[in-house]
Amino acid sequence: MDRRSFLSGSLKYALVGPGFSPSRRTVMIDSHVHVWKHTPEFPFAEGATPPDFDITAEDLLKLMDSHGVARTVLIQVSHYRWDNRYLLDVLHRHPGKFHGVCRVNPEDPAAPDHLSTLTASGCHGVRLSPDATVKGDWIRGPLMAPLWRRCAQLRIPMTLLLPASRLPDVAPWIEKNPDLTVVIDHMADVPAGDLQQLQLLLAMARYPRVYVKISHMWSLSQKPFPYPDLTDQLLRLRDAFGANRLMWGTDWPILRERLSYDQRVALYRDHLGFLSNPEREEILHRTVQRVWPFGL
Repeated sequence: MDRRSFLSGSLKYALVGPGFSPSRRTVMIDSHVHVWKHTPEFPFAEGATPPDFDITAEDLLKLMDSHGVARTVLIQVSHYRWDNRYLLDVLHRHPGKFHGVCRVNPEDPAAPDHLSTLTASGCHGVRLSPDATVKGDWIRGPLMAPLWRRCAQLRIPMTLLLPASRLPDVAPWIEKNPDLTVVIDHMADVPAGDLQQLQLLLAMARYPRVYVKISHMWSLSQKPFPYPDLTDQLLRLRDAFGANRLMWGTDWPILRERLSYDQRVALYRDHLGFLSNPEREEILHRTVQRVWPFGL
């Protein structure tokens, strides 16, 4: 066997793995999708610049049906900011198909009460998004204590969209709320090969109720689909957290020009063969079920 053939075979083994059958079907629950609709009934937030297309719940249901995705967790899209009415409308019109993660204004002292109202109305989780600049320093501020405490009291997960540099800022809130489930979106935006940032994320594994979405690989990789330069990162996350605390997500339709819904589903269903079949079962549906129970 020449060197080229050997390397080609090695890459195929890494992506597919021994005994892995891409045609094997399993339950799939998508942990991360956004929906929106241009309509006066549910106006976008002032200053928002949403795309000129719609991604409605009905559009999503068709995609789910055609790709074997049983259920989906809907994340309140930033186009609406703190107005969660369209999300609630979708949840009420399609009971059992979706869970909804809302947004509240983290700089509003009334945010805990808003969260209670949204939870009573059908949402199951809240998302905070502190950025890396001084504008995101509210994550260290005095309004966080009552908001995190209320989230724990409501027994709903706290979902975090944040860069790895912000992980030390949320550690104290996790420690003060040890029974609260916390989900870190998109591997904390750690790019492939950045071991310094990855160590910040791996350190969060010491908290047993912290979960990680291994989503947005298409943004974090420097390689083409199926992003082999993230293999080491995914294996390190598996070793630190265990597959039972990792979950997939399409983040549809963000950057849909880069990757189709079909490719996003196929990435986790048909590739990543360096994971065992039981590990893929965890990532594809069992972990999501622990955080957002659908009763499947």
